[in-house]
Amino acid sequence: MSTHIVVGVDGSAPATEAVEWAAADARRRGLDLRIVHVCPEWWHGENVEHCARALEAAAERARERAGDVKVTTELLSGNVVEELIRESATADSVVLGSRGLGGFAGMVVGSVSVGVAGHAAGPVVVVRTAATAGHATVVVGYDGSDDARAAMEYAVEQARSRGARLHVVSAWQVPVFSPYAVAYNSLIEEAVRQAREAAHECVVPWRAANPDLVITDEQPCAHPVSALIQAAGSADLVVVGSRGRGGFAAAVLGSVSQGVLHHVTCPVAVVRPRTEERS
Repeated sequence: MSTHIVVGVDGSAPATEAVEWAAADARRRGLDLRIVHVCPEWWHGENVEHCARALEAAAERARERAGDVKVTTELLSGNVVEELIRESATADSVVLGSRGLGGFAGMVVGSVSVGVAGHAAGPVVVVRTAATAGHATVVVGYDGSDDARAAMEYAVEQARSRGARLHVVSAWQVPVFSPYAVAYNSLIEEAVRQAREAAHECVVPWRAANPDLVITDEQPCAHPVSALIQAAGSADLVVVGSRGRGGFAAAVLGSVSQGVLHHVTCPVAVVRPRTEERS
């Protein structure tokens, strides 16, 4: 089990938000905090000095907020995404700002955040703002897939460390039927009822295994992204699997996780099973 959280910084405002979030998370969960800054290999002189100054500023900010948490730093050289993925192999989680200094101002989530979230060995938390709204709620998207189970495990730990409610969202959509299907309304209604009941039953074992947590659930008839955006309005953290049921095996980041990353304003954790080998 890893004993530290990694946060990547580059001197940008979103990276500062990520440092503050990671410091608070490390303090709540009793983990160390490792801060890294990755400089491109071709940078020299003043550029490297800028990296070092940004790293030290991040460490100072973290120490102000992390209490007695052990904070370490390292200046790395290479490809940013590749180095952060490498860091994820031994980290509890990797925390990043939504976009860095090189991103377009209009982008909600940058290519580094998406790239790391799609390939990291464990949870990746993307932070747009570290400010807590005090909802005391962690939202998790759940569809019963391996990725969703890994997301649920991370969400349970987050909810417990925060003393927060865990709210499980299992969204579903009614299939498109022929206009002639009106004659089968009762059958469709029964199928819908069964789908909702099955989704609700999937949460029962998690509730039984975690009696110390308040776990609520809902099964909205909506696209999963829309349902999670709606639930995120009263959440301090949204947790999703890297991809769910129905995703292509070759896809490293599913449409739901991408949609949530691009539209949810609170911190989002993208989780993938550590034991599963993927290309």
